[in-house]
Amino acid sequence: MQGTAVPDERKLQLWVDADACPNVIKEILFRAAERRQVICTLVANQYIAVPTMPWLKSLQVPSGFDVADDRIVELIQPGDLAITADIPLAAKVVEKGAFALNPRGSFYTAENIRQRLTMRNFMEELRSSGVQVGGPASFSQQDRMAFANALDRFLTQHL
Repeated sequence: MQGTAVPDERKLQLWVDADACPNVIKEILFRAAERRQVICTLVANQYIAVPTMPWLKSLQVPSGFDVADDRIVELIQPGDLAITADIPLAAKVVEKGAFALNPRGSFYTAENIRQRLTMRNFMEELRSSGVQVGGPASFSQQDRMAFANALDRFLTQHL
């Protein structure tokens, strides 16, 4: 068919809930974005500097509860990948047909998100009633490796 251009297929993008994302995870994402030539956008309510590369972007949103999360949900497309430890955000991302990966290297899925939301809400109720439940374990080298491996497997399968 002469004269008819075939549009390029949209390439997946990475969306990072950057306010609480560990710096070591950002560094892994920066290297992966450059190596795989995939756009990686850090979304936060404060300015986050990123290395000068065509694949890296920083998007600052106004301060406010869930403003960055809402922006990610607005912009993410089916097949994209969100990096977040925020379970309600992950649930919205998965609902839109995108993927969500925790900085510790585990994926949120349609199968496990309801259980994770229930546990999160239960722990929040305990904390609000004064029960000391502690926080997450500190970020370890094992967490870093699990994340890097999960990201690499995902990018290999989806690019």
